Amino acid sequence: MNEVSFLIGGKAGFGIDKSGTVIAGILNRMGYRIYIYRDYPSLIRGGHTFSIIRASKTRVACHLNKVDIILALNQDTFNFHKARLKEDSLIISDSDVVKIEGVSNRVIGIPITGMVKEENAAEIMRNTCVIGALCKAAGISWDILDEIFRKEFTKEIDINLKIARRGFDAAREEKRIEGLGQAPLAMLTGNQAAGLGLIRGGLKTYISYPMTPSSPILHFLAEMAPDFGLKVIHPESEIGVVLMALGASYMGERVAVGTSGGGFCLMTEGLSFSGMSELPVVFIVGQRPGPSTGLPTYSAQTELHFVLNAGQGEFVRLVVAPADPEEAYYWSAVSLALSQKYQIPGIILTDKNMGEGTFNFDLSSMGEIREEPPLLWDRKSEYKRYLDTENGVSPLAFVPDRNAIVKVNSYEHDEYGITAEDQQITTRMNDKRLRKATYLAKDLEGYPCVKTYGNKDSSTVLLCWGSNKGVCVEAAERSGLKVVQPLVLWPFPVKQFQDALQGVKKLICVENNATGQLTRLLKAQGFGTDKQILKYDGRPFSLDELQERLSGV
Repeated sequence: MNEVSFLIGGKAGFGIDKSGTVIAGILNRMGYRIYIYRDYPSLIRGGHTFSIIRASKTRVACHLNKVDIILALNQDTFNFHKARLKEDSLIISDSDVVKIEGVSNRVIGIPITGMVKEENAAEIMRNTCVIGALCKAAGISWDILDEIFRKEFTKEIDINLKIARRGFDAAREEKRIEGLGQAPLAMLTGNQAAGLGLIRGGLKTYISYPMTPSSPILHFLAEMAPDFGLKVIHPESEIGVVLMALGASYMGERVAVGTSGGGFCLMTEGLSFSGMSELPVVFIVGQRPGPSTGLPTYSAQTELHFVLNAGQGEFVRLVVAPADPEEAYYWSAVSLALSQKYQIPGIILTDKNMGEGTFNFDLSSMGEIREEPPLLWDRKSEYKRYLDTENGVSPLAFVPDRNAIVKVNSYEHDEYGITAEDQQITTRMNDKRLRKATYLAKDLEGYPCVKTYGNKDSSTVLLCWGSNKGVCVEAAERSGLKVVQPLVLWPFPVKQFQDALQGVKKLICVENNATGQLTRLLKAQGFGTDKQILKYDGRPFSLDELQERLSGV
């Protein structure tokens, strides 16, 4: 078997997410390449949550609607997902609480609730029992389960293994999932990869107020802080976040913040402050459906034009949109470096599907990350914080330097940073700040700002950005189409994009929003599209769904 998909479901707060990670770890150990899609409500406990774990011989970055095995820990899981069953799909259920009716599929019912009570164990260990049953049903050896459990469970390992063994012994083999003989790869979420990329880029301070789907970056970097000498801070509000970040930047620290659309709303005055005072800050904006609170735990691509135009006044910014952990790692490091080099705000657009999805991660597949050292004051002349230079970038000095007065100002100012309202100074300093755009764009020509996949000779292109890359690439490979993916969205890489469209006759834009936001950006750059495939219900495209919507194009 070269590919298999599992669905595990239950109530929020009952360990479904952890169970999906453990199942993925078992399959990764067997040489499969992994992708996990997570679906959960905005509840701490209750509601319905599920994960789809897809395992394949080759790299995958999207899920399928139809699954091979459903692990049902409550009745809702069967009721809500029985339409995902194929003719030969298997159901493994807790027979104490789940009644299976109306399907002809094979069923392994195990009294999981009763077993857990007999062992006087926590109810959450029902997950442990069903994973044991899964391994027996799929012909996966106990030794592999034992190995992964000992890695994943740092507490109560003995009772977890005991309950898993009861599930294993109670089940029967129905399928055989053979190992592929491939070496396991690291498994990371997009958020974890972004955090590691920031560290690779020289991050010193990370500041965030928790807001789905960027909250996991805060938690991850807090865990990493002792190993990398990081300051990781959780202030009282998003306004506090951005003001503290500006202060850290003033002190010479490489700093990043994380938020979502609603939090970024509160940060926009600070974003403008960054543009005027030329204090570099990187903003990670995890998109989710809106407006307002919207769907807090679901995903969208709705903030592109918001981040392109946020903040009062005119100033240069960098906007990138990675699609998977390798790109999140790479572009987080690059964004931090370029933000520092040009003393501008950098914005990394993510979404829940990329940030909270779990993927295999292969560091060797990425190109070299260039060092982009900032311009430092050479001490040969009087220090001017906003010295007008050829490329608009002023030399940096940091407090407490006894030989330099480092004055920053959100008001218009002269080269020293002293408030000014003079017409000539206003024009000159505006020109200075905006001049950076030309040099930034030239620098970006040396980076892979646009990528192509699939059939490079096809005249029909799927155009995607962010997390839609995975599903578009796989759909294109199956349909003989080409994929074009811009990773840098501002300054828009016109030349690389033109080169990617050579010989293209039909351009189909695939997005998770209702208004075609990338299509609108392309139109402003002089590019037209022929068709839009839009989805805006908070869920990503499955491979089956996108293939169906591509039929006949």
